Amino acid sequence: MTNTATTKETTEATTEKKSWLREHSELGVSLLLFAIGVLVLTDALTMTVDIAQRGPVGPKTVPVLVGAGLLVVAVLLAIDVLRGGRGESEGGEDIDLSEPSDWRTVLLLAGVFLAFAVLIGPVGFPVSGALLFWGAAYALGSRHLHRDPLIAAGLSLITYVIFNNLLGVPLPGGPLMGVL
Repeated sequence: MTNTATTKETTEATTEKKSWLREHSELGVSLLLFAIGVLVLTDALTMTVDIAQRGPVGPKTVPVLVGAGLLVVAVLLAIDVLRGGRGESEGGEDIDLSEPSDWRTVLLLAGVFLAFAVLIGPVGFPVSGALLFWGAAYALGSRHLHRDPLIAAGLSLITYVIFNNLLGVPLPGGPLMGVL
């Protein structure tokens, strides 16, 4: 008889523990934010900085602020959850959860991104970017076969010029390097 009572108590304790963890699941997010904050702070504080780069605002400043901010948010979230705070469910989404996933679209987008990653080196950003923009539009349902490639090419060229020429972020030009 005592063996059955012990088993019942163990089952109730396990159920209570699972229930408490389910009610306080946001603590997992808090723990993740805390771990990322510690990682960012550790990386920032162990960063070697050349003496010529030192000053009131150096390369360590932003990572230290971000890491400290992550730690503060993690602690505040944990306190809120332990005091009974709960995250609100998303009310604005218009999603039918009974519908199956659209794997065709997901696989097309993954293929387009993979092709972009493979082609950016040999053919450069303008060409691979145009393929990326056109492929993403096609995967997401646009079927304007004459208009979409032109818009994609224009968007890719504008992006290349802005990043490469105006912002000073070098993007591979590929065979068009001398032309652009």
